[in-house]
Amino acid sequence: MSHWKQREGGGRFAIWLIRTIALRLGRGMARVLLYPIALYFFLRRADERAASRAYLSRVLNRPITHYDVFRHIHMFAATLLDRLFFLAHGERDFVVDVEGLDALDRWVAKGQGLLLVGSHQGSFEALRAVGARRPDVRLRVVLDKQKTPALTAVLEALAPDVGAAVIDASRGGASVALAMAETAEQGGMVALLADRGHRNEATCRVPFLGQPAPFPAGPWLLASALKIPVVLCMGIYLGGNRYRLIFEAFSDGIDIPRAERAAALESLVARYAARVEHYARLYPFNWFNFYDFWQETGPADEPAAAAQLPSHSDA
Repeated sequence: MSHWKQREGGGRFAIWLIRTIALRLGRGMARVLLYPIALYFFLRRADERAASRAYLSRVLNRPITHYDVFRHIHMFAATLLDRLFFLAHGERDFVVDVEGLDALDRWVAKGQGLLLVGSHQGSFEALRAVGARRPDVRLRVVLDKQKTPALTAVLEALAPDVGAAVIDASRGGASVALAMAETAEQGGMVALLADRGHRNEATCRVPFLGQPAPFPAGPWLLASALKIPVVLCMGIYLGGNRYRLIFEAFSDGIDIPRAERAAALESLVARYAARVEHYARLYPFNWFNFYDFWQETGPADEPAAAAQLPSHSDA
């Protein structure tokens, strides 16, 4: 089975053009243009169509139509477009409902650093809403800037402060761990996604939608090293301009005993996968891993980090 591989689509000019159209014509007109764009990827990307169909058949437990697959791709495109508006305008263009904020507040009130763990469901960019509502608490997101350099440049131009807060996963594990620890020690929040690993990363195969699937072990080893509370977070897209940002307490502090490392790690990953499955069943068209997630050799080469922006292989 071939690996899923992130490829930045369109180059710097195309990404600049999309940004310019979106911000000058407005979100309404840009959303109209999403239909032909999504149709283009639906027609051209056979591997992603197959991956979408395989996932949807599991989560919906019924025969999947072409419209189902198109809807899945279109919803993904809509959340990517909204990233531009979240960065450019904050919450101005959106209605963001927040659930479970008490899971954060009890730690924030103590000045305690937190690890926020999400998945490729909906828009992780909606997490910026919490940053805006808690300006006194620093929020940093782990992602690999080298995977989509052109798009990273565009986003950092839109929101330089957000770009400066990114922890660049491409600098290596030691650098990432140090930056995360420093943020936590200062009472800040560190966010990452934990449902997609990169090539050669250690994984745990745990039940997910009826069959074992590989989930990366790295995020949980980092959590164990940091010894800080872990809160799950999902930025679910509800359609239109509505998002639901969900926080769920996961652990007051993860400890993986050396003598029982394999079993403890598998148990943690299985708990996380069960919550990802829970939200996937509630919001099936919000899960955006467009490759064979259940493959024997594991996923490709994007670190468990914040969601990447438009690319050929994402759609």
